[in-house]
Amino acid sequence: MATPVVTKTAWKLQEIVAHASNVSSLVLGKASGRLLATGGDDCRVNLWSINKPNCIMSLTGHTSPVESVRLNTPEELIVAGSQSGSIRVWDLEAAKILRTLMGHKANICSLDFHPYGEFVASGSQDTNIKLWDIRRKGCVFRYRGHSQAVRCLRFSPDGKWLASAADDHTVKLWDLTAGKMMSEFPGHTGPVNVVEFHPNEYLLASGSSDRTIRFWDLEKFQVVSCIEGEPGPVRSILFNPDGCCLYSGCQDSLRVYGWEPERCFDVVLVHWGKVADLAICNNQLIGVAFSQSNVSSYVVDLTRVTRTGTVARDPVQDSRPPTQQPPHPSAPLRRIYERPSTACSKPQRVKQNSESERRSPSSEDDRDERESRAEIQNAEDYNEIFQPKNSISRTPPRRSEPFPAPPEDDMATAKEAAKPSPATDAQFPVPNLEVLSRPPVVTSTPAPKAEPAIFPATRNEPIGLKASDFLPAVKIPQQAELVDEDAMSQIRKGHDTMCVVLTSRHKNLDTVRVWTTGDIKTSVDSAVAINDLSVVVDLLNIVNQKASLWKLDLCTTVLPQIEKLLQSKYESYVQTGCTSLKLILQRFLPLITDILAAPPSVGVDISREERLHKCRLCYKQLKSISSLVKSKSGLSGRHGSAFRELHLLMASLD
Repeated sequence: MATPVVTKTAWKLQEIVAHASNVSSLVLGKASGRLLATGGDDCRVNLWSINKPNCIMSLTGHTSPVESVRLNTPEELIVAGSQSGSIRVWDLEAAKILRTLMGHKANICSLDFHPYGEFVASGSQDTNIKLWDIRRKGCVFRYRGHSQAVRCLRFSPDGKWLASAADDHTVKLWDLTAGKMMSEFPGHTGPVNVVEFHPNEYLLASGSSDRTIRFWDLEKFQVVSCIEGEPGPVRSILFNPDGCCLYSGCQDSLRVYGWEPERCFDVVLVHWGKVADLAICNNQLIGVAFSQSNVSSYVVDLTRVTRTGTVARDPVQDSRPPTQQPPHPSAPLRRIYERPSTACSKPQRVKQNSESERRSPSSEDDRDERESRAEIQNAEDYNEIFQPKNSISRTPPRRSEPFPAPPEDDMATAKEAAKPSPATDAQFPVPNLEVLSRPPVVTSTPAPKAEPAIFPATRNEPIGLKASDFLPAVKIPQQAELVDEDAMSQIRKGHDTMCVVLTSRHKNLDTVRVWTTGDIKTSVDSAVAINDLSVVVDLLNIVNQKASLWKLDLCTTVLPQIEKLLQSKYESYVQTGCTSLKLILQRFLPLITDILAAPPSVGVDISREERLHKCRLCYKQLKSISSLVKSKSGLSGRHGSAFRELHLLMASLD
């Protein structure tokens, strides 16, 4: 009798090259868990079927990178928002552009479809939230209240509320029928990246860059519980369809949480990096992550994941044995959403976009058709996924099958499972282990590999150093055994050089120590005179934490260094430069422009003349930096968002 195959709980399904340039956004179809949409810096929206190598359809029309994409619940429509602030809606069944919506002044950060009516909500870097009527091409509402970029939007299951999360550390709840804010949920100490409604109860979950997840009661408008200690910023959360638990896509792991009381049921190691979106289908959780132009998909078998009962042991951080959670009385059931039986009625119109109403629909539609195309690149998959919905079938629709789990990596188990057995092979085909160990990588367009222009801030190996230089050579059996003197000489190889480097670094840092003299200007001047950007970065990281340390004369010294940092190949240097420049623009740009615009004074005022000279110098340096910021505002990811925000702050310089 053959040994049964031991399968994995989580595994990598596929890796594809989704765009010719970097991927900037993606979304999974929540209904099927099989449809993937990606937006890229090449201004395209590509659609994929999970675990299939070829692109189904490529949508064009945007003239700037696609920053946000979203599929509606039936997966018949897709909306995409671009860096320029334009929004386009495509009909996937008809394979054509449906609407183009204009009105935002900055890039689109978040989108969501209304669960019943033909409405789309959009959140932007310009801090505004807009509700669009797809049929009329008009803006129905504009919600104002956030002070920074709106990162996530979600409609409630009954379609009556809209939740928004923003970089201003707040979550807001909006009443769609009344057109006003119902409540604000403060408490996070970092930008809020994601919000999610409970599928049944009046409960809202929010995840933040402060590494916490908060649960909010939507009847009492108060916090229910808070889960702390996430391994990194929370970017992706999803409730189980029956509402029993919440899944959090963390750095290289999936965590399963309960909220009354707050506890972790299970932790599953999944090497997906920073997961971007989650979906559930056939008792499997599908997660997708992207890096540059590559998109990877992963699967977690939920039948092997604990979703209730005991508190889980963290395989990464906790070495203690799991403890049984004492029984808790069941929490009082909250109010349940009342889903309408028919399509949602149109919200009360408060403000009409009269200009868009007066335009000729036919001329606009013709222009959209000319500018936008839906290129069907795989007709067979396209017909299988989208076209059957248009025809009436007498048989139930074919359900997608779960993804087969590969065997565990334990070679003994794999070899035993791979032994030929007539009885077993007829029922359980053994997958090829070599293929499983190398997920397929397919390309829709040729993308030449090049070395990264920027070194990431989080890396496992130092730049320019080899650990082997500081370790004794590996002993080869044929060689004679090393004596102590030879071993010590190999260990000390390069030691003197490294000591010189570290001594010089220590001396430079000791020169600019802020806590000895308390004179920040002298310290900055010393750091600049040393001509070592690493020392400047260390100093700015301290100064950035206390905005009151910034003075106008300090700006004149720091701005040329910031220009160098923004052009650096090191990600940490660029981040520090962006943070410092943002502080300067927020605190001093209005002062600089006011002083330069003021009429000349009568008489001699030495202090005013000095201040005017500093303002002119800062203005000249900011103008020089503004062209650099503008050229880099087209980048994708965190860098691109930071440069676009700086570009908005520097708009008054143009």
